[in-house]
Amino acid sequence: LKDQFDNLDKHTQWGIDFLEKYAKFVKERIEIEQNYAKQLRNLVKKYCPKRSPKDEEPRFTSCIAFFNILNELNDYAGQREVVAEEMGHRVYGELMRYSHDLKTERKMHLQEGRKAQQYLDMCWKQMDNSKKKFERECREAEKAQQSYERLDNDTNATKADVEKAKQQLNLRTHMADENKNEYAAQLQNFNGEQHKHYYIVIPQIYKQLQEMDERRTIKLSECYKGFADSERKVIPIISKCLEGMILAAKSVDEHRDSQLVIDCFKSGFEPPGDFPFEDYSQNIYRTISDGTISTPKQEGMRIDTKTTVGKAKGKLWLFGKKPKPQSPPLTPTSLYTSSTPNGSQYPTFSIEPVHYCMSDIKTGKPRIPSFRSLKRGCFCLQGPALEDFSHLPPEQRRKKLQQRIDELNRELQKETDQKDALIKMKDVYEKNPQMGDPSSLQPKLTETMSNMDRLRMEIHKNEAWLSEVEGKVAARSDRRHSSDINHLVTQGRESPEGSYTDDANQEVRGPPQQHAHPNEFDDEFEDDDPLPAIGHCKAIYPFDGHNEGTLAMKEGEILYIIEEDKGDGWTRARRHNGEEGYVPTSYIDVTLEKNSKGA
Repeated sequence: LKDQFDNLDKHTQWGIDFLEKYAKFVKERIEIEQNYAKQLRNLVKKYCPKRSPKDEEPRFTSCIAFFNILNELNDYAGQREVVAEEMGHRVYGELMRYSHDLKTERKMHLQEGRKAQQYLDMCWKQMDNSKKKFERECREAEKAQQSYERLDNDTNATKADVEKAKQQLNLRTHMADENKNEYAAQLQNFNGEQHKHYYIVIPQIYKQLQEMDERRTIKLSECYKGFADSERKVIPIISKCLEGMILAAKSVDEHRDSQLVIDCFKSGFEPPGDFPFEDYSQNIYRTISDGTISTPKQEGMRIDTKTTVGKAKGKLWLFGKKPKPQSPPLTPTSLYTSSTPNGSQYPTFSIEPVHYCMSDIKTGKPRIPSFRSLKRGCFCLQGPALEDFSHLPPEQRRKKLQQRIDELNRELQKETDQKDALIKMKDVYEKNPQMGDPSSLQPKLTETMSNMDRLRMEIHKNEAWLSEVEGKVAARSDRRHSSDINHLVTQGRESPEGSYTDDANQEVRGPPQQHAHPNEFDDEFEDDDPLPAIGHCKAIYPFDGHNEGTLAMKEGEILYIIEEDKGDGWTRARRHNGEEGYVPTSYIDVTLEKNSKGA
């Protein structure tokens, strides 16, 4: 049993060591989770963009999806931290506390077992001592009896010696009897203590050690389960993070990204036009033609009408009004056919085409009408930004102006809400003077009204710029459409009025007109046509129109509508004399023409 006690001592010590070993494993797992979460957060921080201005925010779906994935990964790192915290609190901390309590309990039970063993050893020693003493006294009594018998049988011994030996025998016998009784008592006591030790004390201590070891095993089982539960609890959230990553991946739209690129870099400029043909062989043909007999000029200038592409009968005015006078096309009009003595024909040029080409280069519109705008836009981009964004290309300018108008409208809405709040507060103060002085709100109310007027003027000014840009873009689109039509009919004939005809007899043979404006090339995009009228209106009330950009009107006056109300309460109108401006929508009775947008 003593050996079993030692074995139980070793086994319980092994159980505690195993418990601490598992606690060390959990601690290292916690450190791994913490380092993993930290590295994930550092990774997200490394690739997550810093706070950027509103204009530089990512707009492409691929970038937005990547940033959403980074956010989901950051949440995933947070869940790893939750796992580490749960394991540290529920598993590792519990294991360390239980290990300390287990060591204390084991020490107490082992001390009780050792005390019981020591007490049993003490009883055995007492019993053994009494036994040895009883054995010694018995031997002494036996020696005394032998001495008495020897003296009693000896005839030479005196009576006194015999009596002394007899007394000695009686003494030793009495002491032997006493030691015998003591030995019997000690033996009985030892047997009782030994029975109690092996049947009561030790089994109870062993049972306590068994229960302790079973509780240790149960605690390990609970920690195993808690270890797994710490991971399982965050699985739904981790699954949501992964689903968010999948949704972010599905949200990538290549067509939208392409459209964003187009919108971002769209300038609104026209592509360069075709370069004219430069004929350097005119002098050669002129030299040859000097020695030949050419056909009459009228007959030589006729070109086969079958080669014409567009055959327009009558005048062709695309936009409902007579276009500006244009110079004749750059094709040499004096081309004629010269005959050689053997009857062959070849084209020759007279002096008139050279003069025509040079004058057309000096006075006519260029073949690349958007070159100046491109050049101007590039130079302006290098300089400081202007208030009306005129340094930007037309399309980018339109976007910037629209953004500014939206921001100003938001600010105006805030000021309007603040004004309404101040008015309500003023009414409350007037009804309940004890709550405050109504006159104290007047400066703030005046400031708010001033800000609203300033914002309205800014909105009107930017809307005017926006209308100008949109009108230029529309005019540029119309000119591009017109140039496409002209390109299709380049083989035809252009009448002096600007229309095309297939009759060669109506061709202009004289030199081009010399009264073209010298700055027509520079002013091509500045002199845009006025916006078309989309309806008319009648003034219900008079309006003074003192502010900049507004149009004064009298009651009953009839005006043209050139731009509808965009929700700010103002409508753009024009008088018969061409004066334009904004009038309050509530002051007029508007009548829009059908198909106004198409017109």
